[in-house]
Amino acid sequence: MIDTPAPKRGFRMTRRKMILGGTLAGGALVVGYTATHPMQVAGAVLAGGGDDPEPSVFGSFIRIGKDGWVTIVNKQQEMGQGIHVGLAAMIAEELDADWDRVRVIDAHANFRAYGIQVTAGSTAIANHWDPLRTAGAAARAMFVAAAALRWGVPRHLIMVRDSVVLHAGSNRSATFVELLADASRQTPPQEPALKHPTAYRLIGTDRVRRKDSRPKSTGKQVYTQDVQLPAMLVAMVAHSPRFGGSLVRFDATEAYKVKGVSDVFAIETGVAVVADNSFAARQGRDTLKIEWDDSAAETRSTPEIVHQYHQIATGQTDVEPGDFATKGDHPEVAFGRDAILFTFDFPYLAHAPMETLDCVAQVDGWDVKIISGSHLVSVDQIQAARIATTIPGRVDIRVVPAGGSFGRRGVMVSDYLVECVRIAKRTDGRPVKLMWTREDEMSSGYFRPMTHHRVWVELDAGGVPKRWRHHLVAQPLLPFVPNIPAVEGIGESPYLAAAEIIDGKVFSPTCPVPVAFWRSVGHSYNGMVMEHIVDQLARRVGRDPAEYRRSIYRRAGAKRHLAVLDELCRKADWGKPIDTGWARGIALHECFGTVVGQVAEVRLEDGRPIVRRVVAVVDCGIAISPDQIAAQMEGAIGFGLSAALFGAVTLKDGIVQETNFDRYPVVRMSDMPAVETHIIASTNRPSGMGEPGVPPIAPAIANAILALTGRPTASLPI
Repeated sequence: MIDTPAPKRGFRMTRRKMILGGTLAGGALVVGYTATHPMQVAGAVLAGGGDDPEPSVFGSFIRIGKDGWVTIVNKQQEMGQGIHVGLAAMIAEELDADWDRVRVIDAHANFRAYGIQVTAGSTAIANHWDPLRTAGAAARAMFVAAAALRWGVPRHLIMVRDSVVLHAGSNRSATFVELLADASRQTPPQEPALKHPTAYRLIGTDRVRRKDSRPKSTGKQVYTQDVQLPAMLVAMVAHSPRFGGSLVRFDATEAYKVKGVSDVFAIETGVAVVADNSFAARQGRDTLKIEWDDSAAETRSTPEIVHQYHQIATGQTDVEPGDFATKGDHPEVAFGRDAILFTFDFPYLAHAPMETLDCVAQVDGWDVKIISGSHLVSVDQIQAARIATTIPGRVDIRVVPAGGSFGRRGVMVSDYLVECVRIAKRTDGRPVKLMWTREDEMSSGYFRPMTHHRVWVELDAGGVPKRWRHHLVAQPLLPFVPNIPAVEGIGESPYLAAAEIIDGKVFSPTCPVPVAFWRSVGHSYNGMVMEHIVDQLARRVGRDPAEYRRSIYRRAGAKRHLAVLDELCRKADWGKPIDTGWARGIALHECFGTVVGQVAEVRLEDGRPIVRRVVAVVDCGIAISPDQIAAQMEGAIGFGLSAALFGAVTLKDGIVQETNFDRYPVVRMSDMPAVETHIIASTNRPSGMGEPGVPPIAPAIANAILALTGRPTASLPI
C-alpha cells in the first residue's frame, strides 16, 4: 500500500489581522514591534508571559504597559543559553527601567526590525549592542521629553531611575505609567545619547539573571512538545537506516490496523505515519514493511572513511585542496628532516540536545502556520514557503524556546521543519505535530564533521614555530564557502601570526553523511589541534607551556591573549605544586571574538581521565551578565568535556551505531568538575559567550595527560 489519502476534516483556524500604525494600543506605549499570531497555544504561558505587542511607528523592541511592566521583544532564539536576559538588559539599562518589572517575549517570523532572524555564531549580543541600546535610549528620551513639557523644565535636568522620571529641582516625579500618554506623542530621536559604561547601573551586575528560571522550575515553560491544539494530529517518519538511501516501496497494511493511525504516505525523506497521538504514530511506524534502495547510500564503516581521509591528506586521491592560509616566500617547499609531524583524527559528533526535534505546522491554502523552537527563523520561513508553494511572508512561525540545540536546529535545509510542512500539506488544514525520537535524531543526522589533520612545524633557533603547514580534511558545511567554517581558529591563530611561512590547505570531500554546525563549529576541533601542538612543542624545547605561549603571544602582538594568560596563571596557581598524581593542563583559544583560557586539573584512574577542577578566564568585552557568562562557561565545559571523553558517532556498513545515551554517553553530574570563571574587565564591545567555552577544554585535558604521561593525544574521544 503506497498511498492512502487521509479522511477530510473541516477544521480551520483564522489568522489575527495585523494592525498597522503607531498609537496607544490597549493602554500601552509600544516602541515598535510587528507580529502576527500564527496559532494560539491553548493554555501556554511562554517565558516571561504576555501577549504579542501590536505594531507601532515608535520602534521595534519595547512595550510599556499601563500596568507598569516593560516588555522586551526578543528576536533571537532562546535555546537555554539565556540570550533573552542579555538583550533585555541592554534595553533596560538605557531605558532606566525597573529590572524587576521587565519581562521578555519571543518575536514571531516577519519581525520588522534590524536584519534577519537568525541565531548563530554567538553573535546575538554583539550584533544587537548598538540597536538595542539605541532603542532603550530613544524610549527614555520620549519620557524625558514628555516630563519636560508637563513640568516646564529643561530636559537635561531630568533623570530617570527604575521606571520613574524625576526632576530634583522641583521635587517632582512621575512613573512611566503616568507619563505614558504624553510620551506616546513624542518623536523618538534617531541618535539618542548613550550611557558611558562607567554609568551603568544594571549591565555588569549580578542583578542581570535569567527571566525564565521560575517557569522552567515549575514545569510551566512551553516547548514545542507541550503544544496542544484542537484537532491536532501527530506524525512520525521512518527514515532510511543508511544516509543517501531512497524509498523503493512500503506496505502499511499493519499500520492501518493500529488504533488512531489515520494515514500513511511517502514523503521525500521517508514514510510518514499520521495518527491521533504519538503512541499510535510510533506503533504504526514500527509495523511498516519498507524496502530501501542503497545504491547511492553510504555503506562504509568508520575505519574505511578514516583511511580515505588519511589518503586525501597525503595527496593519494583526486580531491583537490583549497588554500586557506598562505604566508611568506615559497610556502610549498618541502620541509626538512627537522620538521615535526602531528596528526589528529576527530569523529562525527551528534548534537544530542535534551529536546529532540519537533515542529507543529498547519497548511491552509497560501497560509502556513508553524510553532517551533526555530534556530534560523528567516531560513526556516523560506524553506517552508518553498515546500508549501507560497511566499515567505505568508509563513508565520511562532518561535518558542527550545530545549537545547547546539546547532542541530540550525540546519540550512530546515530538514525537520520541512518534513512537518510536507506532512501538513496532506492533513486537510488540520495542524500536525512532527516528533522525532532520540533514535531518529541520533541515526538520521546531522553531525559535526569527521576531520583529519596533518600538521608539519619547523622551529627557529629560539624554539618557536618558523614554518607551519596544515592540511585539513573535512566535509564542507557551506558548499559556497567550504573553507571558512572548517578552518576557524587556525588562520587567525597567534601561533600562525608569529610564524614566517604558512601553508594551509583544506580538502573538502563529498560524503552522504549529513553534517551541520555544532557548538563552536570548526573551533571545536581546531582549538584542540593548535593548543595540543603548542604544548608538545613547549615540552620538546624544554620550556614551560605557559611561558612558551607568552613568548609567541608577544611576538604576534596578541595583547588580549597575554592578559587572559596572565590572569589564568594567577587564578589557577600555575607553576605551584599540585597533589601527587595530579597535573595541570592549559589551553587558550579565541572564538567568535572572545578569548577563553582554561586550566584543567587531571589525574588518571585506570587510564581514564578524572577532571576535578577547571579554572576559566574570559575576555568577552563588556560583561553584560556575569552570572550568565559563568553559566555559559560551565555549560560549555560540560559539553566539551562530553565530546573529549566520550563523544563519537560511528558507522558500521553505513548504519549509525550510537542511537541513544547508552552508547553515546555524556558527562553526568558525578563527572563534572568544579568550574571557576573569571572575567577580564573591559570597556570593549561585548562579544559572544554561547560557544567560546567549548574549544579549550579538550586540549587542556590532553595537555594535563601529556604532563602526567609524556604521551600526546592524537584522536578524540580520549
